[in-house]
Amino acid sequence: MGSAESWASSAATSRSMRSNRPRDTSLELRVRRALHAVGLRYRVDFAPLVGLRSRADIVFTRARVAVYLDGCFWHGCPLHGTTPKTNASYWVPKLERNRARDLEVTAALTEAGWTVMRFWEHEDERAVVHAVRAVVSGKGIPS
Repeated sequence: MGSAESWASSAATSRSMRSNRPRDTSLELRVRRALHAVGLRYRVDFAPLVGLRSRADIVFTRARVAVYLDGCFWHGCPLHGTTPKTNASYWVPKLERNRARDLEVTAALTEAGWTVMRFWEHEDERAVVHAVRAVVSGKGIPS
């Protein structure tokens, strides 16, 4: 392999960023376990809309509900989101684009008749499960 220049500001940053999981985060696993325990069945890491480049963390296809469990850093949480000081010229536009994409995806799914639910990684999984269960069961899906 060639030695292409990395976007990471240090070897430690590179290791840290590689360790971030795109799916199966601890919150996702806890929420999925709890949803399953109350009898709800769903798709995981699923593209709810053909042609839209987005995969929701949890999808209830019959109810048309897409659930996103957003990381505070990656999606700009107003409480816990931070602006990196190192390599800011790379990170600031990237994080801004993530937030813009979240808005675009939510708008596109809503326009197509989907209910989009977004939660922050710091939220209590019981509250997340309660909210999701209420929406899904309100759409005629038994729980």
